[in-house]
Amino acid sequence: MNFKESHHLILNNISRFIHLTELEKQKYVSLLTEIRVKKKDFLMQAGEITKYEYFITKGCLKVYTLDEDGAPHISMFAIEDYWTGDISSFMTKEPSRYYIKATEHSELLGISRTNYDVLFQEIPKFERFYRILYQRSLISYIRRSNHGISLTAEERYIIFKKKYPQIINRITQKDLAAYIGITPEFMSKIISKVNRM
Repeated sequence: MNFKESHHLILNNISRFIHLTELEKQKYVSLLTEIRVKKKDFLMQAGEITKYEYFITKGCLKVYTLDEDGAPHISMFAIEDYWTGDISSFMTKEPSRYYIKATEHSELLGISRTNYDVLFQEIPKFERFYRILYQRSLISYIRRSNHGISLTAEERYIIFKKKYPQIINRITQKDLAAYIGITPEFMSKIISKVNRM
C-alpha cells in the first residue's frame, strides 16, 4: 500500500468520529511514522516501552502475553483498519507485558508519544477521537473478560466467528485456540462440531 492510500485509510477511520479540515488532515499525517513488519517478526516485545500507538493499513498481527510455562495467551488480533498497541505502556512509559507479532507481512502508521502530545495541543478535537477509541477498547476488553468467565469455549468460538469473519480465515487454528483459551486439539473438535451444526 502506498503512502497516500494508507493516509486515506486512517483518515477515513478518524472521520467516523470527528470532522477534520484539510489543514488538520495534513498536520495529522505529518505526525505519523510508516512502519513495516515482516511475517513472524515482532513489532514489540514484553519488557519494551511502547513507543507508538499503531494503526494497521495492511496485514495481521497478534497481541499476546506468555504465562509461566511459556504458553501464549492471545488478547487480540489486529488487521486493516484496526488500532493496536499497549496503551498502558504508551501512557506511563513503563515496560509492556505484551508481545505484538506479525502473522502476515504488515504495514502500519504509528504516532509517537511526543507527536501525540503535539496533536492534542494543535488539534484539540483529537482528544474526543482518542477518548472514543479508548472507550470502545475498554468495552471490548470488559466483554471479552465476561465471556471468558461466563461462556463455554464453543460459545466463545461462535461469537468470534460471527464478530470477526474477516479474521477467522487469516489466523492459524493454534492461534485461535490461544485466543479462545483452549488447546489446539480441543479447538479442532469445536470447529468440527460447529461446522456440522
